[in-house]
Amino acid sequence: MNTKIFCDIAELGQIKKYNKKKIVKGFTTNPSLIRKAGANDYKSYSQKILKICQNKPVSLEVFADKYKEMKIQALKINTWGKNVYVKVPVTNSKGKFMGQIIKDLNNQNIKLNVTAVYSAKQTERILKLINKKTKIIISIFAGRAGDAGKDPVPEFVKSIRLAKKFKNVEILWASVREPYNYLQAKKLGCHIITVPPNIIDKIENFGKSFEQLTKETVKAFLVDSNKSNFKI
Repeated sequence: MNTKIFCDIAELGQIKKYNKKKIVKGFTTNPSLIRKAGANDYKSYSQKILKICQNKPVSLEVFADKYKEMKIQALKINTWGKNVYVKVPVTNSKGKFMGQIIKDLNNQNIKLNVTAVYSAKQTERILKLINKKTKIIISIFAGRAGDAGKDPVPEFVKSIRLAKKFKNVEILWASVREPYNYLQAKKLGCHIITVPPNIIDKIENFGKSFEQLTKETVKAFLVDSNKSNFKI
């Protein structure tokens, strides 16, 4: 499986930099990242992102919590660019399954990134509602599941198996914690993994031997202890 790497970021300078990298095949973002980047206007800031990334898929998320407002936002976001995937949560903040919005938007041939997914049961519910032609990404949050003491791998295995019947569906490994997650995602057969810039840099440097790593580690300890003038 050739697992595509998407960059999870909203800061414009970083997007310009990572958009030039061949290893980066697309971008994902969310309201939290856009806020952190200092945006005051969601639409104009998102359009600045799209101006930089014209030839790679970009996932932009709704932030409404009710069906009616969510649909209005989704339809507007969809008009911002042909490369846009509208990001919608699998449930709202009260835990209500957003099946109706997923079904409606999918029926209107709007590309979706269904986010905040944690289980294969959620994947199954999504797949029961969609057609077999309009592109859909299902983002499963591995890192956050691990933070809660849950093993996300079985959920990926089941979700990937379920999605095999759909050529238009891609399973995305989200919420990355370390570069090794890329190799895990690749081994499982994930179509996409979305990672922050610092981890993309580390993935590009894969290939060091254990001997090199040992040497670099010991050297770092030595440099720090010399800088501190430690004595025993």
